[in-house]
Amino acid sequence: MNQEVTNYIKNSEENNQPILGSLRELIFSLVPNANEQFKWSRPVYATDKDFCYLKTTKKAVTLGFFEFNKIKTNSHLIEGTGKSMRHIKIKTIEEIEEFGIAEMINEVLK
Repeated sequence: MNQEVTNYIKNSEENNQPILGSLRELIFSLVPNANEQFKWSRPVYATDKDFCYLKTTKKAVTLGFFEFNKIKTNSHLIEGTGKSMRHIKIKTIEEIEEFGIAEMINEVLK
């Protein structure tokens, strides 16, 4: 695990720390060989190429997806207008399961 990412989580809004930690654990449980990087001032996860990133704001954690168009599970929750990246906002730990984040990550990796 990348120390810069650990520091990023530790220095984030207190209400977002458990969400960021849970997402980090989920990513590594689904993709044990994921490369955790810190670039663009945020955690970025890659295999052969970048597949998702995390970003913290005051009110939510943003989980961004590269190749977001592969996602079919709850795709209506995906926000943004970017050509190559879009995101979903997560405000509670319960939403990780409720939104099907594991399925979304698996789909983006296909």
